[in-house]
Amino acid sequence: MEVDQQKFNFQDTEATQRIFSLRKRIRAVCGGTSASKTISILIWLIDYAQSCKNKKIDVMSESYPHLEDGAIKDFKSIMLDRGYWNDDRWNESKHVYSFETGSVIKFISIDKLGKAHGPRRDVLFINEANNISYHIYDQLAIRTKEVIWLDWNPSSEFWFYSEVKNKFDHDFITLTYKDCLNVLDQRIVDSIESHKDNKNWWKVYGLGQLGEVEGKIYKGWKIIDEIPHEARLIRRGLDFGYSNDPTAVVDIYKYNNGYILDELLFQKGMSNQQIADTLKNFDQAVLTIADSAEPKSIDELKAYGINVIGATKGRDSVRQGIQFIQDKRISVTKRSINVIKEYRNYLWKVDRNSGIIMNEPEHAFSHSMDCVRYGFDGLDDLPRLPKSSGVLQKQIKRSRNSAVIY
Repeated sequence: MEVDQQKFNFQDTEATQRIFSLRKRIRAVCGGTSASKTISILIWLIDYAQSCKNKKIDVMSESYPHLEDGAIKDFKSIMLDRGYWNDDRWNESKHVYSFETGSVIKFISIDKLGKAHGPRRDVLFINEANNISYHIYDQLAIRTKEVIWLDWNPSSEFWFYSEVKNKFDHDFITLTYKDCLNVLDQRIVDSIESHKDNKNWWKVYGLGQLGEVEGKIYKGWKIIDEIPHEARLIRRGLDFGYSNDPTAVVDIYKYNNGYILDELLFQKGMSNQQIADTLKNFDQAVLTIADSAEPKSIDELKAYGINVIGATKGRDSVRQGIQFIQDKRISVTKRSINVIKEYRNYLWKVDRNSGIIMNEPEHAFSHSMDCVRYGFDGLDDLPRLPKSSGVLQKQIKRSRNSAVIY
């Protein structure tokens, strides 16, 4: 099915130009990291809403926190940058922007099948479509009159390849970071290209080609709506960052025979005073385990009144900590956007010559994962570490159920 096109105004990158050239009802956009998939589609949606009267446009993703940290943030940035934004036209509670044409863009989470059985729309955009089920997509597609946009990173095959690609007429393009070199910071380009030696990572995130990213460290984690009332807060993990890396803080709850992770902080440029002020907004009795490579920062947090000690740094402590977590049943709250993102992309390093997977994690997507590992350090069922860490183990044992500051 062909859809009539308007004359569009925004063609800032090669990615945007390719997005605007698509004509079929189903428009599938696969691509690597920093390929401007989502931003380019949002630019198209904005122009469509400004050019056409009384159109209903839905932007959907797996959860509202995912939308808030991604598509909604990008939408607002584009609108502000172009001078289009009007506070009076944005309904914060309903996540709807109304244009002068009578057209509206609404942001909706679709974490349950029932949410797909809603009103019809003219245009649908499913952001990171690989994170929702085919049954949800099918119900949404049935209720969409004109255009369906899909985007995703091709880290593995999903329902598009089996249920849509060979059964329905569609446009399909692959974007990479090279499609928007004119707007990317050179440091981002250098960071992406530094992974060329990791063939599987490079294939998926560098070249945007379908693959199965090898060496995924964690698998089988479950995303849940909220923390059950019966869950018990037992630990807090902290990974320090500053200018280049974010500071990450994650709470760890014990629930039945598993653990629940809940993200509290993931932000760059945080001073130790700001970290302490943030932590004071949450339960201060729980013991915080932080990266022991930052003893000065730990001492400063203690001085600010935070119940914190350093994590064990012993021979093979990283691998042992990872193995402990791998053996556990882990759930993550859906608001923990960065934990979920890093979980899905946390990989073992691959030897550049042999292609053999190594027992050392990649630094990329490691911040909240390190934070979680610190938080689990010293629990009763953690593998025994070298004797050199015995003093710390005693500290942890004494601290586990107290608010004593060490």
